[in-house]
Amino acid sequence: MAITMTEAAAAHVTRYMENRGKGMGIRLGVRTSGCSGMAYVLEFVDEVQDDDQVFEPVQGITIVVDPKSMLYLDGTELDFVKEGLNEGFRFNNPNVSSECGCGESFNV
Repeated sequence: MAITMTEAAAAHVTRYMENRGKGMGIRLGVRTSGCSGMAYVLEFVDEVQDDDQVFEPVQGITIVVDPKSMLYLDGTELDFVKEGLNEGFRFNNPNVSSECGCGESFNV
């Protein structure tokens, strides 16, 4: 089981963590939402829960995933892309079978 991160994503997260001034990394998870069933959740993490899976360091950033989300995220690569005026995280998840048209949710 593994979660990876590109250099672009790591650089973006590093800048935000430096501005935030605290935290040990990011939490990557999923929640039920959207028209396709699931949506990604990405937030700063200040402490690890007992059942969390910890990937450290991935490009210098600690990634924390809860066990339920790990079922859907195993093998995912987190990337940060800029396309024209838009920028944001892209989740390259090999487990996804379909995504909604807006790209906000997915199905496994």
